[in-house]
Amino acid sequence: MELVTKKRLHLVSGRANLPLATEIAEQLGVELGDANLGRFANGELHCRFGESVRGTDVFIIQSHVGTDTMSVNDALMEQLIMVDAAQRASAKRITAVAPFYGYGRQDRKSEGREPITAKLVANMFKSAGAKRLISVDLHSGQIQGFFDGPVDHLTAMPVLVEHMRSLGDDLVVVSPDAGRVKVAERYANSLHADLAIVHKRRVKGQKNAVEARDVVGEVQGRTCVLIDDMIDTGGTIVAAAEQLMEHGAAEVHAACTHGVLSGPAIDRLKNSVITRVIVTNTLPLPSEKQLDKIEVLSVASVIADAIDAVFEDTSVSEIFGGANQS
Repeated sequence: MELVTKKRLHLVSGRANLPLATEIAEQLGVELGDANLGRFANGELHCRFGESVRGTDVFIIQSHVGTDTMSVNDALMEQLIMVDAAQRASAKRITAVAPFYGYGRQDRKSEGREPITAKLVANMFKSAGAKRLISVDLHSGQIQGFFDGPVDHLTAMPVLVEHMRSLGDDLVVVSPDAGRVKVAERYANSLHADLAIVHKRRVKGQKNAVEARDVVGEVQGRTCVLIDDMIDTGGTIVAAAEQLMEHGAAEVHAACTHGVLSGPAIDRLKNSVITRVIVTNTLPLPSEKQLDKIEVLSVASVIADAIDAVFEDTSVSEIFGGANQS
């Protein structure tokens, strides 16, 4: 007897960023599965898939972010529980899709007696049963090596570059610190624009404490775009923008993949010299954080293309022309 197996894709999402998951499902032309997520009386999370996932290629989407109804730890735990449920329900392959990878900034020991939590998160996904990870613009490329299995490191660069083309020809792409120069250089090359760097120094031992110092590059009278993977409290971006204006920039825009926007970020951006802030929908933007100067672009098509490539066993890097690996 010969059996011809038929591949089936099953897409399911946690509750942290359902609008993005819904958009990804629409791009793929599939329905989001029902994970029947809920809580026990003591706050513990629960999951039970509403239909059989036996033998399916399961993709579980969740951004690791705190919302009005859950913390970032809840979001992470919810995805891990869903992965475990899929494994125990005999899914053929489980891919954890984390548009924003939690704890990604803790990718090394910068001081003594610190954890490497990005590695811990990768270990938890492997233990839960994930065979593959998909994420967008990881804080550090080395995180790909933390997971014992394939990692598809996507980039929002095509979406952001398309928007930045509308800012004119006399454009300068600016790295807000030395650590992001390589990323900013990729954007500058794609836009055929000049590159500048804001030199900064972090205050040792203090989280989110940044001192901007100087600008390397010609920005006088030109439109500058600050590029970073995320805006958290906004200290780095706002300080860098002030330095650029002091050096004669005509106007300053900011573009990032992940709009974390925690703590004083909204007030800082609102009162800053930045003309426009571009973020993507890897993280939800609640109404209280929506400003006229903040614009949200969608990365649903990028993630959907990657999911389709993984499901069809074709190349993911070809989607970006290999630029996601550089």
